Amino acid sequence: MNTLFSNRNLTIVNFAIVFYFILIWLINIYQIDFILVGVFRELFTIPFLLAQIVFLVIGIIYLMKNKKSLLFMLSVIALAICSIITIGSFF
Repeated sequence: MNTLFSNRNLTIVNFAIVFYFILIWLINIYQIDFILVGVFRELFTIPFLLAQIVFLVIGIIYLMKNKKSLLFMLSVIALAICSIITIGSFF
């Protein structure tokens, strides 16, 4: 179980979630309207929203308990900013 939550794996997941929401934002900015893009956006948005919160909590707990890596800290900060912007867009 410890290898599942390693520094490297959590960093990759955090940046993947941030990249997904940046990609969704770019799709909206440039008004890309393909059916397949819309299907994948609808299919992945709710799981990524839930994963965003879960991995933010896991990342903060992991930061408190283990040694700190600069790249991992950067990924947690990017995920926190992305979470604030994403969840703040609902209100």
